[in-house]
Amino acid sequence: MMGEQTLVQTKTEISDAIVVSDPPVDIPSNPSKIPIRPQKIRKLSSTTDQKTLQTADSSQCVVAITKNRRRGSLKSTNALPQIIKPLSANGEIENALHHLRSADPLLGSLIDTLPFPVFESDQLPFLALCKSILFQQLAYKAGSSIYNRFISLCGGEDVVCPDVVLSLSAQQFKEIGVSGRKASYLYDLANKYRAGILSDESVVKMDDRSLFTMLSMVKGIGSWSVHMFMIHSLHRPDVLPVSDLGVRKGVRMLYGLDELPRPSQMEQLCEKWRPYRSIGAWYMWRLIEGNGISTTAAIVMEGGHVQPLQQIEPQREVQQHQLQLLEPINGVGKLGACVWGQ
Repeated sequence: MMGEQTLVQTKTEISDAIVVSDPPVDIPSNPSKIPIRPQKIRKLSSTTDQKTLQTADSSQCVVAITKNRRRGSLKSTNALPQIIKPLSANGEIENALHHLRSADPLLGSLIDTLPFPVFESDQLPFLALCKSILFQQLAYKAGSSIYNRFISLCGGEDVVCPDVVLSLSAQQFKEIGVSGRKASYLYDLANKYRAGILSDESVVKMDDRSLFTMLSMVKGIGSWSVHMFMIHSLHRPDVLPVSDLGVRKGVRMLYGLDELPRPSQMEQLCEKWRPYRSIGAWYMWRLIEGNGISTTAAIVMEGGHVQPLQQIEPQREVQQHQLQLLEPINGVGKLGACVWGQ
């Protein structure tokens, strides 16, 4: 009897324990015991999967094409530099005239009425640059006289070199009529040659942009002087002297403009002449020469920039020492010849 009561009491305690106890809780697998929101799994349709794959494939193709283009550009960069044919090379003048006739009918008509362009010069770059410095601020006759004295002082044109120029004293330059300022320009040019910054070989091989930058570093050599040197000494085919008064007058006459075009306008007007703008400039000089227009140019050298006479006329009394007078032979058509020895 006692055993039955004990068994009933035990069952009652177990039943009470079951009722009182909390419901079972799943033990999370996260050992840090930080509550984690279960990730939602999104099922994509087959159509969406195909679009995603197509987008990924197209992106990979774009990346591949971009890489190939970059590789191609690197290959072209590493390629040999393009050889610039001077206008004195065989057939270059004919190619230039053919292009200009088709690109600019007005210029083409002018070409048919004027003589064939000639570009000949046997002077080395260093000598030609020295000559341009000596002619600055002087009329042609005075410049020629001083240049001939300079050649005699050096011992002849074939002897003129950086070392010879540097061996001359300021007093020797003064005795032949070269100012102290011009002498400093010649010294600076010779020093840049001696230091290896410039050389006749590098000057000939440089592209137009690099050459303009390097020569503009020389004291006393501005944009107009560089342009004249590139056209008349190196015979570069695509040089437009936008600050040259004669070329600007020629463009005004050719296109019937009311006013003299500004340098910025010259670039736009003569864009069609590329890559033979030097020939176009040559014909502009011939055009105004044939029409009897006065071509004596007065140019001020200021900060490496060249300005025509009419832009500085009011400042004549203040800047008289800065004027560079150029007196061409038989008109502006010979403008380069008088300075560059053609």
